[in-house]
Amino acid sequence: MAQSGSSRGRGRDSAGRRPAKASGPAGRPRKGGAAQPGAKPVRSASASITGPDVKPAAAASGPFVLGVIPGATPGKWIGTWRERLPAVPLELVQLSVRDQRASLIEGTVAAALVRLPIDTSGLHVIALYDEVPVVMMSADSHLTAADELTLADLHGEIVIVPGDDIYALTVSGAVSPSFDAPTETADAVATVAAGVGVVIVPMSLARAHQRKDVAHRPLRDGPVSTVALAWRQDRATPLVDVFVGIVRGRTAQSSRE
Repeated sequence: MAQSGSSRGRGRDSAGRRPAKASGPAGRPRKGGAAQPGAKPVRSASASITGPDVKPAAAASGPFVLGVIPGATPGKWIGTWRERLPAVPLELVQLSVRDQRASLIEGTVAAALVRLPIDTSGLHVIALYDEVPVVMMSADSHLTAADELTLADLHGEIVIVPGDDIYALTVSGAVSPSFDAPTETADAVATVAAGVGVVIVPMSLARAHQRKDVAHRPLRDGPVSTVALAWRQDRATPLVDVFVGIVRGRTAQSSRE
């Protein structure tokens, strides 16, 4: 176990996130990412939108429907949307990771905050940030003695893998549960709270499922989880353009090159 030192890696924010390299449909690196200074705007087939009041987008039919996977926090971007397009409602649709691509392809949502990896065929994908993995355990677990953990620290521990797990991680030396895996992360956390096993999740999910009888520690050598913005290549609209611009940090006055 690592007994000292900061639990956040270099370049991470207070939520345990660090900017990720963005990729396009073919996986090519893009300059930019989440609100990177000087980032070149993403181009699409939709109309150019300029001016502080974003009139072309405001004239487009709403609402703008945004899908959000568990743990993603679009609050800041939604606030900016409401400032720029007060007449166009933005609706949130909660998505599971296993349904995120289908929701985009079927048109249930106009765009979505998704977790990578995702099949990018037919999609524009902008990687936004990476989340550090954490281990959730009972608040009185011996594992809480460390500031951060490694995979080796989980040797001999019961590692619960819920049905909505995103890592597909094999922990060497871990013990498989003698019970059926919970379908949802929330149920896995409830099991952990009872003092049975541990579960590995992205930092945002640990915070979303925070409770007094559960603790969490960063998993130093675990896999990161990347949150991205995705939308269909053939359904780029002025409203999608506006949201992409907000996420990329473009101001209302900036024009698209």
